Amino acid sequence: MSSGAATPLISVIVPTYNRSPLLRGTLTALAGQRMPAERYEVVVADDGSTDDTRQTVDAFADRLRLRYHFQPDLGFRAAAARNAGARLATGDVLAFVDTGVLPGPDFLTAHLAAHARPGPPRAVLGYTFGYQPGDPVPGLEAATRDRTPEEIVRTFGALPSFQDGRHATFASTAFDLSRVPLAWQLFWSLNCSVPAADFHAVGGFDEDFRSWGGEDIELGLRLDRHGLAFEVSREAWAVDSPHPREAAVDTGDDPSNVLTILRKHPEPVLELLWAWFARHLPQLEDTRAWHLRQELPAIRRAVNRVRALDVTAELARLRDTVPPGTRIAVFGCGGELPPGFPPAHLFDYDETLIARLPDDPTRPAHHALGIRTVLPDDAVDVVWLTSRMTPLWRRWRAHLLAEARRIGGSVQGPLVQGPLVQVAAAASIAAG
Repeated sequence: MSSGAATPLISVIVPTYNRSPLLRGTLTALAGQRMPAERYEVVVADDGSTDDTRQTVDAFADRLRLRYHFQPDLGFRAAAARNAGARLATGDVLAFVDTGVLPGPDFLTAHLAAHARPGPPRAVLGYTFGYQPGDPVPGLEAATRDRTPEEIVRTFGALPSFQDGRHATFASTAFDLSRVPLAWQLFWSLNCSVPAADFHAVGGFDEDFRSWGGEDIELGLRLDRHGLAFEVSREAWAVDSPHPREAAVDTGDDPSNVLTILRKHPEPVLELLWAWFARHLPQLEDTRAWHLRQELPAIRRAVNRVRALDVTAELARLRDTVPPGTRIAVFGCGGELPPGFPPAHLFDYDETLIARLPDDPTRPAHHALGIRTVLPDDAVDVVWLTSRMTPLWRRWRAHLLAEARRIGGSVQGPLVQGPLVQVAAAASIAAG
């Protein structure tokens, strides 16, 4: 189809890699939009496919306004592919769908309608049926081969297992994401849209992500801080086609990619997000059901409970007992240090108190819980946990001790009743 002179209203970017049958399904569904074809364009961003992906794209040239970008296969570079597709796109709104996602016939109309409503610029999350990678709906894969998205929804729509994986969170606030804390966590690239100007203003997807997962919610975090509202659209629905995934590899990527986000945005909420993804790591032995949004009130209560707690006497004891040159980290440092306190990495979860500490490169101050810091392994000789950590201790003891052992050789302070030099001793307390 000729691209024509009119600028499209919306551009759809589809990253792909060696999945031409699934891509054919996505392009077929996009060609079936009720929106006039000249009002939208499709950009296929190929991450180095060696199958017949290009031929599949060419087969739709008479039905879609198409652009195609190819980048060499240098490993998993979905973020780079999406960014390259976005640079080619000419629409004022960018919609992203994954290969194998089958948009409903009013998908693009609904995304545009959400952006056209009065109010602040927004990031739109389209409802995606069937996205349950670990437990696909029986019969869904076969249905996606020869039925339209509407037919698939009529067949499977009543099944709870066919719901969007975020459905329970959506429903908990009657699909009003303004009432969902940290809604950026729900910004998944399989079906979403954002104003092109805002996407480019925040720098697009971060190309440091070189394995599955994480780059979309990290973009969501930056869009949130850029001032965008988040909205879920049930009308901008699509169906995810089940397909083989390297589940063990994909799942294993989650903690490391969230750690990448934490390093870029070191703060308590990202520590909690990492802890949620890492909760099944063997060294933590913490499989209790919890969710990040449910933890935030507890953190706020902890801040208020110990804001006035002065731990300078504890820090003076540390100052007076460690040999000169000892590398130190303090969890729960508070907003004041005793005179002559040695160089140290200082951590506290009260941002107000951290801001009171002097700007001193020998005593860098970090707004953090201590659940997962940005320090490397064995960075210090002593980790001191002050009594300001008491409100977090019962809930997060295993995580705090695991992190202290990771970065330090000795864990000390009133909460651990003296030094814990041996890993086995620390593990015993963590499990006790």
